[in-house]
Amino acid sequence: MSQQKEDRTKEILRELASEFLMRESNRTSLITITAVELEARGSRAKILFTVLPENQEAAALDFFTRRLRDLREYVQEHARMMRVPFFEVAIDIGEKNRQRIDEIERQVEGK
Repeated sequence: MSQQKEDRTKEILRELASEFLMRESNRTSLITITAVELEARGSRAKILFTVLPENQEAAALDFFTRRLRDLREYVQEHARMMRVPFFEVAIDIGEKNRQRIDEIERQVEGK
């Protein structure tokens, strides 16, 4: 898969996963899709997300994991893709670390 096609596929999957969560979640927390990683030539996709408040991460991960089949069906219905990948989900630890670094920088600048 060319880099341009891979980038476009990632963006489509990120947008559709966001739409799916907006429709299906109970909105007790803010779930943000931060990235999509494609593996195995596009046959698998890992969706990375963050959750606010952080104490809702486990519930959000459980909800999202239970609904992966529904997400795949949603993508099949709304995307013009030859092959829809199988999904897995994970908390975006890199984004959490970046946010923590930003917070520390603000504290240091404020002193």
